[in-house]
Amino acid sequence: MSRLYLTSEKDELSRRRALVPKGRIVEAWPDHHDGAALWIGEDTKTALDEAGGPIKIGLSLPADRIAIYYGPQVSDLESMPREESLRARVLSAHGIAVAWITLDRFGQRASYEPASPADPVFHLRRVGGGAGHLWRLFRTRQEAVVYMRESHGADSEGADWAGALAVSDFEDLVTRFARREGP
Repeated sequence: MSRLYLTSEKDELSRRRALVPKGRIVEAWPDHHDGAALWIGEDTKTALDEAGGPIKIGLSLPADRIAIYYGPQVSDLESMPREESLRARVLSAHGIAVAWITLDRFGQRASYEPASPADPVFHLRRVGGGAGHLWRLFRTRQEAVVYMRESHGADSEGADWAGALAVSDFEDLVTRFARREGP
C-alpha cells in the first residue's frame, strides 16, 4: 500500500533533489500550517532515499485514505496529475478529499483563478502534461457534501461520494490512520 509522508527535512530534500537521476520526478508540497514541513509521496520518498539513505519522516498516512472524485465526465487523462502528487497536495492544505471540477455538470470547461495557496480550488496537471485540470479540495466531509450537492445535485453520484467519505476532517484522518515515524 502506497503512503504519503510528512518531512521537515527541506534542506536535505533540496540537496538530494539535485542527485536524483534525470527523468525521475520529485514533488514536494509545503504544509500550509507548518511552513517547515513538506508532504511527499511514495515515489518521491523512494527517489530521495536512493539518493542518500532514508530521509527523516515524522508522519505517514495510507495514500488511499485521501479520496478522489473524478466524476462521469473526466477527460484529458494524459495530462492528469499522478494521484500521489494530487493526494500530497491535498494533505498540504490539511484536506481529506478532492474532486475534479475541470468540467461542470453541463460539460462546460470551468475557469477559476485561485486567490492564494490556501484557496480550496487549485490547478494541477501532470508534469509536462498538456491540458490543465481544476480541483476542489475539501477539508471536512460536511464541506464536501454541501459542495457536491450544490454542484452535482442532491441525488447525484458526487453527492453520494461526499456523504460516504470515511473521515470527518483532517484531525480525524490523522487520529485514525496516521503512523508516527522516526524517533
